[in-house]
Amino acid sequence: MNPRHEPLVVKRVTRRLIPFAFLCYVVAYIDRVNIGFAGTALQRDLGLSDAAYGVGAGLFFLGYCLFEIPSNLILERVGARRWMARIMVLWGLVSMGTMFVTDTTTFYVARVLLGIAEAGFFPGMVLYLTYWIPAAERARTGALFMMAAPIAMIVGAPASEALLKLDGLAGLRGWQWLFVVEGLPAVILGVAALWVLTDRPEQATWLSEPERAWLADTMRRERADLPGSHQGSLLRSLASGKVWLLAAIYFLNALVTYGIFLWLPRIMRESSGLDGFALSAITAVPFAAALVGMVVIGRHSDRTGERKWHVAACAFTAAAGLLVAVTFQSSLPLLVLGFTLSQLGQRSILSVFWAIPPMFLGGAAAAAGIALINSIGNLGGAVGPSVMGWLREDTSSYSAGLLVLAGVLVLEAMLVISLRLPGRVNRAPVSLPAGGPIPTYQLPPSKPSSADR
Repeated sequence: MNPRHEPLVVKRVTRRLIPFAFLCYVVAYIDRVNIGFAGTALQRDLGLSDAAYGVGAGLFFLGYCLFEIPSNLILERVGARRWMARIMVLWGLVSMGTMFVTDTTTFYVARVLLGIAEAGFFPGMVLYLTYWIPAAERARTGALFMMAAPIAMIVGAPASEALLKLDGLAGLRGWQWLFVVEGLPAVILGVAALWVLTDRPEQATWLSEPERAWLADTMRRERADLPGSHQGSLLRSLASGKVWLLAAIYFLNALVTYGIFLWLPRIMRESSGLDGFALSAITAVPFAAALVGMVVIGRHSDRTGERKWHVAACAFTAAAGLLVAVTFQSSLPLLVLGFTLSQLGQRSILSVFWAIPPMFLGGAAAAAGIALINSIGNLGGAVGPSVMGWLREDTSSYSAGLLVLAGVLVLEAMLVISLRLPGRVNRAPVSLPAGGPIPTYQLPPSKPSSADR
């Protein structure tokens, strides 16, 4: 294949896979954090205290983390197409079933079950994209995929507020309509995944034969060139100090992410006195800014080949934003500015961060390592909302909680700086001679194994 056409292959793969992955992640995030919008009505109807609400919001991650590693190992074996379909259909049904909660206990159970149902989606998508996207392009394409989180907050805010206004329709509370309507798209997308996703480049009939061959060989060579022995060792990846350090960093990041996400609508409502569309609009501002930052910073990281200092700088920026929000709570413009800086920094961390594990993990080790980082890291999602809830009850203010989150971001930045990583990513794509047969590439067997179906 002509080397000039190789970037076009990556673009074609990106256009095929990233929009669908993005849309699925938008729905996942809305279903995960929509209790942030339903919280006030839910607390009123179920008699939940601030602390109980915070604990329930975070319990999602208890079930989520327990099944991350098994889920990714199964995906590696049976393929993403069927496994992602199973995950999305199940979590959509569980999310819709949250309409039946009646008290604190059933609320807690629903959140744990939702975590179990969704377990494996995000690390599975991260792993899946490493089968298709060359290393030098991963921060940029990762940013396009992970833009779903801020988009979910932008879209989810007005949608959730509108659904809450259906209170009383057909005898249902507004928050019940919210869970039913926002859970249904996951079921639909899960069924669609069976047609949209392709497990491996070798099976991509939507690429020409030379394009399939080039992409499959490129990804095979990248896996073979991974430094160290972690590439093929599942146990060694789970025992790797570097993997556990990344898990600790992600734990701190998730602690802050969900400590803010699941309380931000209430902070904005109480600070501004706004409601409805006006509240949705100001809540969306920080996430709109984050969209720009994610793409710009992801591209810059890919262009320079540098990862850890990009992550550290973003964490420091997010911490500074929270300090601004705490200092100027009485000024709505400055409060919004503070949260904007916070989200600009924090959301931009993720696309660069998730380009780091594949720098030293491959194969089953990558499946287990990525899942371990995500599962342990997401336990922070259980801690963050709880800490905010407890400190809110004890101090009758959000300031203490936000200051704790700012300190966590500083610690995260320091841990990232301590990482020792392989050399910078080489932007030059793996090129094969133009024309003629493609060397070293073997066509897949006519009867693929179950792992490749």
